[in-house]
Amino acid sequence: MGDPDMDYTIVLPEAALEGCGWEQQREPVVILLGWGGCKDKNLAKYSDIYHKEGCVVIRYTAAWRTVFISESFGLSSLRDQAKKLLELLFDYEIDKNPIVFHVFSNGGFMLYRYMVELLHVHRQFSRLRVVGTIFDSAPGNRNVLGSVRALNTVLTPRTSLPLRYIALILFAIFVFILRILLYPVTQFLHENHYDAMKSDPSLWPHLYLYSRSDRIIAHSDVENMMDIRRRRRLPTQSVDFEETEHVCHYRRYPERYATICSSFLRDCVSKAFVFNNEIPSF
Repeated sequence: MGDPDMDYTIVLPEAALEGCGWEQQREPVVILLGWGGCKDKNLAKYSDIYHKEGCVVIRYTAAWRTVFISESFGLSSLRDQAKKLLELLFDYEIDKNPIVFHVFSNGGFMLYRYMVELLHVHRQFSRLRVVGTIFDSAPGNRNVLGSVRALNTVLTPRTSLPLRYIALILFAIFVFILRILLYPVTQFLHENHYDAMKSDPSLWPHLYLYSRSDRIIAHSDVENMMDIRRRRRLPTQSVDFEETEHVCHYRRYPERYATICSSFLRDCVSKAFVFNNEIPSF
């Protein structure tokens, strides 16, 4: 079941966990979208938060080459993967369940951008019941230095020091040219993910988990996106962990992080269920 070419993981609730307070409705489906270079074992730790809540969990991370090369240089390489991920909901017959996204860094955010577009323009996907999104260390906007630092983190265990420096220098040059110098041209040909999501039509609640100490995603970019939503009077929550590094909030504060995510999940599902006694489509 599902696309054999998609390296995803799905975790179904155990019999002992079924229900978990979801007796009057279908259990939520949580879709985890990993950061660039993330391994499934890293996402599995976050998956446990929702598995204990009796949720269906889907984990997926796009290949780091796609995130840092194809998408950074304006190729919409993740669009097809976004479509296949949404199709999984129908393959596993969980398309009527309430859905929550948990998005990590810009790697997950790029994929999420295409999924949101499909949710609003594709007839089949528009019937899906999304009730909330959590952003961890995202989104960032045209931050060349942050992008280089992120790529360096990915390349460090994979390449030798000289090769890594060459790759980082070339990456920085190309990204600077495409994102800064040629921005008006490249934006016309392929709108960057951050700018595209400024006009995100989604009405469901957003929760932003970020840190002022993040050296990869600027906190000002996250706060600017929150301000845009709040000016539109859309439900927007946030937690500033202040001193944690990029996508390290859970590692530093596991109990607090898990409580925040679980509470947001239950709040989104319960409010959507109360609304006309069903999960509304947006």
